[in-house]
Amino acid sequence: MLNIFSLANGRLVQEEIESLEELARFQPIWVDLQSPTAQEKRWIKQHYGLSIPEDVMDEDIEESARFYEEDNGELHLRSDFLVDDDEEPRSVRVAFILNQHNTELKSCGVLFSIHDEDIPVFRLLRMRARRAPGLIEDAKDVLLALFDTDVEYSADTLEGIYDDLKAVSVRVLDGNVSDDYAQSVLADIAWQEDLNGRIRRNMLDTRRAVSFMMRSKMLGAEQFEDARQILRDIESLDSHTQFLFDKINFLMDALVGFLNINQNKIIKIFSVASVALLPPTLIASVYGMNFTFMPEVEWKYGYPYAIALMVASALGPMLYFRKRGWLK
Repeated sequence: MLNIFSLANGRLVQEEIESLEELARFQPIWVDLQSPTAQEKRWIKQHYGLSIPEDVMDEDIEESARFYEEDNGELHLRSDFLVDDDEEPRSVRVAFILNQHNTELKSCGVLFSIHDEDIPVFRLLRMRARRAPGLIEDAKDVLLALFDTDVEYSADTLEGIYDDLKAVSVRVLDGNVSDDYAQSVLADIAWQEDLNGRIRRNMLDTRRAVSFMMRSKMLGAEQFEDARQILRDIESLDSHTQFLFDKINFLMDALVGFLNINQNKIIKIFSVASVALLPPTLIASVYGMNFTFMPEVEWKYGYPYAIALMVASALGPMLYFRKRGWLK
């Protein structure tokens, strides 16, 4: 899918392109390619003179090669964007190519973005740019706005994690934790921990991308200040992700502690039963010895007496345990 975005009255206008002739009618500042076909790549090559590398979306590219500048002035960035999907939270790799000067098209720069699936951050930016005139002025503003929106999206996701953990905390700190509930909560906490880790990694990647833009001296004074503000927002999110990691570890320890308590209760039952049954076992073993005179045989009350003696010997320890509160 090939979409182009141009400015009209200060607003970002989207057009879906289905032919090379349509592409030639516009002068966009942003060209977005989602799962581009070979034909769409040829259109980009013919109209803009830009060759999209075959390995542009490779996941195993070296980290040091994710940000670089070509001899012709093209800036290449590969950055990850968070997708908070209920079924599978993940990071989606996006390749950016910033053609800063294009004399043939009389453009001060065109941003090309290539990715395999639709990304929530891109949808949010398109919606904002349509409603807020003056938000975007050139291709570099688009790139900075995408990173800024990514930070806000990550912040909203962190708030969702905190709300979920708060609900878990109320139940865990109440102390009424069954084994089945603990098992489901542990799975949910592990899910939140993975999502929190993805956000932290995503913010690290965004910080590197914004820092590269600042070092490359491609930003104006106002854009440079916007980039610094993005870095400050990322710093605030880092401390919050660390707080959530600590909270998750606390809840994990608390749940494991409650599971150990439940297991200890079961072990205590067997311990009390084994101690309480020791005296009856001793009496039964004594009566089972081979005596010349066996009272349970020679005396008609022998068996009832032996049974009553065993019951009495078992009740004694049980009453003592109950008095000490060990049976609760």
